[in-house]
Amino acid sequence: MASHLANIFGTEQDRVNCSFYYKIGACRHGDRCSRKHIRPPFSQTILLPNVYHNPAHDPVCKLTEKELQEGFDAVYEDLYCELAKFGHLLELHVCDNVGDHLIGNVYARYEWETEAQAAVDNCNERWYAGRPLYAELSPVTDFREACCRQNENGECNRGGFCNFMHLRNASPELVRQLRHGQRLERKLHPPQQQGGGGWEPSKRHRSASPPARRGRDGEDRWSRKKD
Repeated sequence: MASHLANIFGTEQDRVNCSFYYKIGACRHGDRCSRKHIRPPFSQTILLPNVYHNPAHDPVCKLTEKELQEGFDAVYEDLYCELAKFGHLLELHVCDNVGDHLIGNVYARYEWETEAQAAVDNCNERWYAGRPLYAELSPVTDFREACCRQNENGECNRGGFCNFMHLRNASPELVRQLRHGQRLERKLHPPQQQGGGGWEPSKRHRSASPPARRGRDGEDRWSRKKD
């Protein structure tokens, strides 16, 4: 019996624990869900909910596709450079869904669980783009299972209201530059201890990337929460 329960844990056959929560780190029923959402005490993955709002979802948006992509690339770069300071960032994904439980969700997966915890602790003391961040450890381990395969093939008929992740992708060249910058910095300045040591981006890493977007008065988008 114990072996059977372990095999079905978090799957659709599990009548106790919510399969959607364990697969995508969010559930459309939220706290009203009839099944359990047990937050992991440790994880390599963190969730920052409701961070990115795609202007394209606004009916009055007049931005071109190029302008939308440049704007998203600036946000992606901001997030990558900041989150990489806490450790070896393996994956960074941003949801383009419009459902309440997935809209603007940002997922980051680190090499070590201690790095993920450091990121959660720090982000919960921060604001980004004028809004407070609320970070938590996430049970998501395999984003291939969390993403909507029909959307990847251009066939999802639920659009942004799909219950699986529809990811907003940064420009491939930007992603390549950011990953290369992190690898190079870690090679030149390896972590002093296992599970620690992040990437402090320098000007040479960012020079070929789109200019970072600033607030209305030109200030940095990142700030500390005040007591």
